[in-house]
Amino acid sequence: MAKRDYYEILGVSKSASAEEIKKAYRKVAMQFHPDRNPGDKAAEEKFKEAAEAYEILSDNDKKAKYDRHGHAAFGQGAGGGGGFHGGAGMDMNDIFSQFGDIFGDEGFGGFFGGGGRQSSRGGGRTRGQRGSNLRIKLKLNFEEIANGVNKQVKVKKHVLCTTCGGNGAKDKNSLQTCNTCNGSGQVRKVTNTFLGQMQTVNTCPTCNGEGSTVTTKCTSCKGEGRVYGEETISIDIPAGVQDGMQLSMSGKGNAGERGGAAGDLIIMIQEEPHESLHRDGLNVAYDLYITIPDAIFGTSVEVPTIDGRAKIKIPAGTQSGKMFRLKGKGFPEVQGYGRGDQLIHVNIWTPQEVSEEEKVALEKMQASTNFQPKPIKGDKSFYDKVKEAFK
Repeated sequence: MAKRDYYEILGVSKSASAEEIKKAYRKVAMQFHPDRNPGDKAAEEKFKEAAEAYEILSDNDKKAKYDRHGHAAFGQGAGGGGGFHGGAGMDMNDIFSQFGDIFGDEGFGGFFGGGGRQSSRGGGRTRGQRGSNLRIKLKLNFEEIANGVNKQVKVKKHVLCTTCGGNGAKDKNSLQTCNTCNGSGQVRKVTNTFLGQMQTVNTCPTCNGEGSTVTTKCTSCKGEGRVYGEETISIDIPAGVQDGMQLSMSGKGNAGERGGAAGDLIIMIQEEPHESLHRDGLNVAYDLYITIPDAIFGTSVEVPTIDGRAKIKIPAGTQSGKMFRLKGKGFPEVQGYGRGDQLIHVNIWTPQEVSEEEKVALEKMQASTNFQPKPIKGDKSFYDKVKEAFK
């Protein structure tokens, strides 16, 4: 699923000030805050999505990169690699720790360690252990890169155990509420100090914060809540990606243990070489070979492009090294509106061997002054043409 625009998530324009962005994030995050939407997974994902958008747009450097390149600016995971450190799969505690001060005066202060309520960072109830990330390589041809593509990829990984539903227990009677924390996943300790009573909250050591214990393990997964298997994943690749770019899919990595969150799937893009085209950034280069008569008299030829074939006219008297440009026949900019061109470099083919008859005819032409090189003063060198073409 394609990532939403960060400005759209927060409901602000690109020209919004830092203060406006902060206020917008505060409003959206408060709307989908877990305290106001208990047990609502959709709200939780929107809360995380808003945190991701705010991390990028509140940082001037990251915001500038995003404005230029969109989500591809953080292609080392499209949310990682110098960008957001977790995206939609980010742990809720990390978000509270990182942006908790924004909610201080909205009645949620205790949620971040202030107030009489427990601190979520102190070790609230959690589910299992998060699964690890997975990395795969995905090969794409020029056409797929230029137009974007959906790939159905089979990935071998840890998947949720269908026998126990991920809790690791043999049956419902084998999963019992933890006696130490009574299912809360945390234990409280009250100590007396000269300032009065102080309460601390820590993760329950018996159930590791899960709130329950397994008495008899599931025979299929041996109590892990996951098994090694295979999943077919639908991957939407945006147009314009480049070789070596990394994309990330939250929650598509290895399943976590005993119901823990799944890791992310990191997709590394590999460009398959084209038989006749070469890529240079957004531009595409092609070497066209024509005969000496075609260069003299002119001709029309078909050349390959990313989208098929195109017909171009070679004017009479074309010199070797001439560059033709097909506007908009290159690659699109990822998450942008620009598109490169196709550059055609003309090479005049010289035969390696000639017949006696051809030799006689060529010797007659060689004697003609019309066949003596007469470069036009001011003509650009091949090097200059290449520099100009790829500007």
